[in-house]
Amino acid sequence: MATINGMYVLAESEDPKYDFDVTDQPVEDGIDTSDHVQRKPRAMDVSGYIVGDDAAQIREKLIALGDNGDIVKFMGRNLFTGVIQSLSTKHDYKVANGFSFSLSLKEIRFAKSSYVETLPTPIKAAVAPVISSGRKQTKKKSKGDKEDKKVEKVKFKAGSPWAE
Repeated sequence: MATINGMYVLAESEDPKYDFDVTDQPVEDGIDTSDHVQRKPRAMDVSGYIVGDDAAQIREKLIALGDNGDIVKFMGRNLFTGVIQSLSTKHDYKVANGFSFSLSLKEIRFAKSSYVETLPTPIKAAVAPVISSGRKQTKKKSKGDKEDKKVEKVKFKAGSPWAE
């Protein structure tokens, strides 16, 4: 028995994949020269059966995990943490109280910026994410409205690399 986020499944086969990207450079005489190796994201294919009274609920939870892009923890003969890349189920007469399934998991890595936190406040505001709220209807000025206020220039401390 194996578990996917604590849900019991019968894993018939687990196929972990460890792929690498090797770059080759042609040479005049002999075989190509390989000068760089880079690891690709790990992946794992799992196939087996989900049976029992709660088989339909487990299927719905797995579909929801894939739809939401939630992190999945698989514990069987292999341990794997990643996201569901694909899920297929087969419902036939051979399994009376459940179904067979095939699942592909892929390792992911979250990136975050390390520079925004160390910038001065005026610059940090300039690199903050822009939130687009769509087109806005322009407002017509009436005679009673004041004219636009003048925009002030940001002043930096003397000696700052951003000071003029």
